[in-house]
Amino acid sequence: MTMRRQFAGAIIFVFALVFSSSVAYAEIFEGNVLEIVSAYRQYKEIGSLPIRVPTVIQIPFNKDFMERADSTVLNLTTGKFEPSYFKQESRANLIPITAQVPNGNGQYMLDDDIRTYVEFPLPEAGTGSVRIVLYSARPIVSSKLTVLLDDYVALPTQIKISTESTQGEIIILAPTRMDGQTIRFPKTTSAIWVVTLWYAQPLRITELRLAQDNAPIASGSHLRFLAQPDNQYEVYFDADRPALPKVGEIGNLTDDRDVLTIDRQAQKNPRYVIADTDGDGIPNILDNCLSVANADQKDADGNGRGDLCDDFDRDGIPNAKDNCPNDPNVNQMDTDGDGIGDVCDKEESRITERNAWLPWLGIGFAALVLVGLFTATALMKPKNPDVPEKTPTATE
Repeated sequence: MTMRRQFAGAIIFVFALVFSSSVAYAEIFEGNVLEIVSAYRQYKEIGSLPIRVPTVIQIPFNKDFMERADSTVLNLTTGKFEPSYFKQESRANLIPITAQVPNGNGQYMLDDDIRTYVEFPLPEAGTGSVRIVLYSARPIVSSKLTVLLDDYVALPTQIKISTESTQGEIIILAPTRMDGQTIRFPKTTSAIWVVTLWYAQPLRITELRLAQDNAPIASGSHLRFLAQPDNQYEVYFDADRPALPKVGEIGNLTDDRDVLTIDRQAQKNPRYVIADTDGDGIPNILDNCLSVANADQKDADGNGRGDLCDDFDRDGIPNAKDNCPNDPNVNQMDTDGDGIGDVCDKEESRITERNAWLPWLGIGFAALVLVGLFTATALMKPKNPDVPEKTPTATE
């Protein structure tokens, strides 16, 4: 009987421990923590570490593909983010590339710095297009192109990839709708690559990365952080938008001494939520109107810009804010305050505006009332308080 009780007690203890841990983790993944974690597409579960003292942990990313190098470390024990150091992979043998774009510095797209970008303005009428030519010192073998965008920018509507040689232009990828930032195509070798983009909203490209399959990796990228004994961690990486949590002071994580390398398999982040600035259920990269919610993606003129973000009358005011979207009225005059601009308001809303004679009728009626009051006052016989009222007799 005693052994059964002990066994039952052990089961209850384990169940309580698991339940309390799940409750604790549920509390961690809420509020600001969940908002930050949801920006990352992948993560690595580190768990508990075999350490007795604070130790610098190195997580390699040699086999992991990521569009952006943003990463963060979450301490599951404390519920806080830890300072970390990410070293971007170094390819000593990368073939140098130069980019030629009209009216701009194409190298901003090749500098591995997502803070710089090349902007391609939208023409006043129709959609925009740009032809980007990439030149390399020697032929590059590639099958993948990544187009990284600045924050709150939608993808181009279409892309075409071709190469040039003495035989002329060879189309590798015919004009295709873009549904992601990384485009794959048949493996091709060339020293001149031509990327043509069509876009319906202002376009800002921070990085244009042509994968070099024939350039061996000299050293892989990795992340380092200072781990504490008896703490559990998760490393999140490959964000689709800026998600930089507040962290404490960081130590010297560049020192290669006493570093423990822990390799973990990458997993899809179950808490990842694709960027959707206006909350209409359409991801930023596919939304034809990023700043205004338009789940229906209605585009009456088919120019790639949602009707709410378009400017049909070209008065400089987007349709969503224009009280007269089909007629120019930059002053937005709205005399009756009904939300419809005067230039397109077929019928004024206020009764006095629909019937110009009505105010005068009101004034005349008020004048008559005043005259009546004065007349009635004048006809009333005033009473003399010094003369007593006569009491009527029976004969009267």
